Amino acid sequence: MGQVKIKSEKELAGLRAACRLAAATLEQTAPLIVEGITTNEINQFVHRFTLQHGGKPAPLNYHGYPKSICTSINEVICHGIPSKRKLKNGDIINVDITTILDGWHGDVSAMFYVGTPSEIAKTLVETTRECLRLAIAQVKPGARLGDIGAAIQRHAEGHGFSVVRDFVGHGIGRGFHEEPQVPHFGQAGRGLRLEKGMTFTIEPMINQGVWHMRILEDTWTAVTADGLLSAQFEHTVAVTEDGVEVLTAFASPLLHSEVFPEGR
Repeated sequence: MGQVKIKSEKELAGLRAACRLAAATLEQTAPLIVEGITTNEINQFVHRFTLQHGGKPAPLNYHGYPKSICTSINEVICHGIPSKRKLKNGDIINVDITTILDGWHGDVSAMFYVGTPSEIAKTLVETTRECLRLAIAQVKPGARLGDIGAAIQRHAEGHGFSVVRDFVGHGIGRGFHEEPQVPHFGQAGRGLRLEKGMTFTIEPMINQGVWHMRILEDTWTAVTADGLLSAQFEHTVAVTEDGVEVLTAFASPLLHSEVFPEGR
């Protein structure tokens, strides 16, 4: 493991601004996610909105990634590439936005229902939402990284779902991906001890069936090995003196914490 970068108060102010823009962008995107829109159209909106507000989309050209956001539908775990595909009734979709503002990165994602989801889709999404909430509640000085993963794994597996092992949360700041890695499974009391000034994402990916995945020929899109559904929520957080600050918290009164209501 490389060195974890502890952020000063001045650095946190820069990171906070980038995270606010990322969260605001996702809030503005939410009403667009309806039956019939293409994921390319969602991507184009986010790209324009980000530039208009002084930011840059971090995913664009990152290690060759071709778009400004990731749009992961149904069995796609993560890194789904926006395309001409139209959303249809019953789809579930994760929209993952990372914004660069004045050199700092803000990273956030959420699930959305398109029309009326199946009962299993709704249960999976709501369980994943709760996994993120429970994980964030573990963050405080002196806690361990394993506490975060253990909380997620316990809740997901307790509802009959599985936790993806191949992708993890990550430190974030001037770098898109910094130390530490933040697994979404593990044992409480194990792993790196958290301290004030650490900043990282928590982004549990929870599958309906097995946790195994495969990568499509585009070399980016990760899908469930069994073709069943996957869901993910993500926030960027900072360890504070006595707990945690959710840097990508949503400002809208219609949205709270990691919650996007149905019917969007």
